[in-house]
Amino acid sequence: MTPSRRYFLRSAAASSLLLPGIINQLLADDGDPLAIREPHFPPKAKNVIFLFMTGGVSHVDTFDPKPELTKQHGKEIPSDHPTAKGRDDYKRIYLKRPQWEFKPHGECGTEVSALFPHIGQQVDDIALIRSMYTSHVDHYFATLGMHTGSFTVARPSIGSWVTYGLGSMNRNLPGFVVIAPQQTYAGTQVYSSDFLPGAHQGTLVVPGSEPVVNVKPRVPTDRQALELEVLREMNQEHLAQRVGDPLLTARLQTFETAFGMQMAVPDAFNFADESQETLDSYGLKPDQKTGFSWQCLAARRLVERGVRFVELIDTGSSGNWDAHGDMMTHEPLAKNVDQPIAALIRDLKQRGMFDETLIVWTTEFGRTPYNNSADHKGREHHSTGFSSWLAGAGVKRGIVHGATDEIGMYAVDKPVHVRDFHATILHLMGLDHEKLTYRHAGLDFRLTGVEHAHVVKEILS
Repeated sequence: MTPSRRYFLRSAAASSLLLPGIINQLLADDGDPLAIREPHFPPKAKNVIFLFMTGGVSHVDTFDPKPELTKQHGKEIPSDHPTAKGRDDYKRIYLKRPQWEFKPHGECGTEVSALFPHIGQQVDDIALIRSMYTSHVDHYFATLGMHTGSFTVARPSIGSWVTYGLGSMNRNLPGFVVIAPQQTYAGTQVYSSDFLPGAHQGTLVVPGSEPVVNVKPRVPTDRQALELEVLREMNQEHLAQRVGDPLLTARLQTFETAFGMQMAVPDAFNFADESQETLDSYGLKPDQKTGFSWQCLAARRLVERGVRFVELIDTGSSGNWDAHGDMMTHEPLAKNVDQPIAALIRDLKQRGMFDETLIVWTTEFGRTPYNNSADHKGREHHSTGFSSWLAGAGVKRGIVHGATDEIGMYAVDKPVHVRDFHATILHLMGLDHEKLTYRHAGLDFRLTGVEHAHVVKEILS
């Protein structure tokens, strides 16, 4: 039996003085899924922090002021709106005013509601999109679409596409990390690699005393190194007999990453070296290991260590943003995320990382500017208009892009579909969404699908 080329490369790498970049390139030629890859064109961003507010944030109560909606509060409108068709409880529809006041912030004067006073202070660094729309009004499918570009069937997550296109900058940490207290709608599919190589699967981190389970070695390091060397040789012999098996290659890669994670993970999630000033800015209490403030600081530490794509999902103890019964549930949810998100922006700027990190804030859809009674306290799901924003690498600062109509019903000016949103994120990472493809089942798949998508160039610096 002749050992594979990969076997020789990995054996040589253990004692070679070759530069890591050269070794990575050699392994890339042999199919290493995590090797650094050249982008399609010079990127603006090195990494992404993706902030997902699960449940559907109301645009008309947060980032999209509608004085006309306030004036027409209680007015009955036709019940044939797309999000109301076929529902018996929508035989009559009444407009519902925003429940929080808006005011301009920063030098740019962008209006933000009282729900987000801290983020409001950062609007001079934000490109706010008020003309988002999506293709589904159900939580599961809209969440699936926001993460994978597909609203009906399983597809790879955007984080998986990014690491597939660019590789990993730190082989001791996953290239794609998701930090969430609980699963969101669509479950593990929001960070699945699906048909992409398994090495691009997102790694779930659950805030707490042990964010990544079973990462601590159970035997001394020197003994473990000997055991792993023997195991590696056995695995490579096994792989040599099964050349071209992507699942096996991915499994072996996870063993190597896991070994490196034993030291890198505890360091990344140990905040002992953070100043009290930094902890206070995020709203972190001494020894706190949960909460969105913990997630935000962990995200900064991960991208600082070379993680390509970090997603923070807001699924904390306060529930989610699905305010059917009472819009006032938005208040504790906003308070939970407002200060740490603003602190994250300031922290990245102070460390010189803001110009190379793309921050994305979004939700799966908005909430209706109406309900089925004039005094209803809540709002329903709304797909035809909502808000998202970008900040950081390659993004214009202090601008508003697009608009919904006067009551926040439809995206009418410069509408941005989820596919356009994805194309823009990939573009900032140096990836052409039409060229980033993967051959599967005889077809060339891409994140933005076969339907038309365009980069929102108006928000790019």
